[in-house]
Amino acid sequence: MHTCSPSWAWTGRPAEESTFRRLFAGLDADRLDQILGLWATTRAGTVQDRRVIAVDGKSVRGAREPGGLAPHLVAALDAANGLVLGQGKAHSQGGEIGAARDLLGVLDVSGAVVTMDALHAQHTTAEQVLEQGGDYVLTVKANQPTLFGQLKRLPWKDVAATRRTERSHGRRITRTIKAVDVPGWIEFPGAAQVAQLRRTTTRNGKKTVEVVYLVTSADARAARPQVLAAWVQSHWHIENRLHWVRDVTFGEDACRIRRGAAPRVMASLRGLVIALLRLAGWDNIAAGLRHHASRDHQVIGLLDE
Repeated sequence: MHTCSPSWAWTGRPAEESTFRRLFAGLDADRLDQILGLWATTRAGTVQDRRVIAVDGKSVRGAREPGGLAPHLVAALDAANGLVLGQGKAHSQGGEIGAARDLLGVLDVSGAVVTMDALHAQHTTAEQVLEQGGDYVLTVKANQPTLFGQLKRLPWKDVAATRRTERSHGRRITRTIKAVDVPGWIEFPGAAQVAQLRRTTTRNGKKTVEVVYLVTSADARAARPQVLAAWVQSHWHIENRLHWVRDVTFGEDACRIRRGAAPRVMASLRGLVIALLRLAGWDNIAAGLRHHASRDHQVIGLLDE
């Protein structure tokens, strides 16, 4: 009987880069993100006794087509453990709002707190989170000047403040939060509280102050000021523990892979590696990569963590 080996038969050698490029380009990225998200959900943690899901977008700049836009991906992060719960692609950079709503629609947010930045402070988004059984915490900045001005004019000087100061990486950060029951003129569905959050950062003797406002559906019993502050602080993990790591440690924006689904698949796999290392106890992802580069026999064991 004549037999022949298929082109993909195991030869004892690692596959070449071109093989992975073709494979990743043809994958169903939606399905891959769904599978990885389900795995991450089983390992999600809590912040102040609630699951906190941080949603934000990032462009994969290295995958920009000549004369076109870079793929813009929206991720949902388990803020407690730094795991990607889901990811979607915006049809254009201006489509992040719609992509975020699509992503929320396939996630289980029941009982969770969804935190989103000022771009997503939209009535429709707030209503969707409530309909899916979650609470929202939305940031309001100057991109919504009318609402921002109204919140700024509230008598915050008469409201008791909760403060917390921490020192790290040569800087001191003091966060001051004040929260009150929602005024009657706030039109966000289910809104229960508004808050003022002031961040004062001192580095090398130079002080900077940022003030933002929050609208949340969580009432004062469920979210005291210090709890609300913890949820908001954990939101920035999506930037510091995911997007920054993908850029700096993995060099994502320097990667020129553009074909098909490959840019999104690569982003998904970077997120998976970050998740595996965090679950294994690595806070410094670069150090975790160096460790396992010389101990590749241990890598498969990370899947059992």
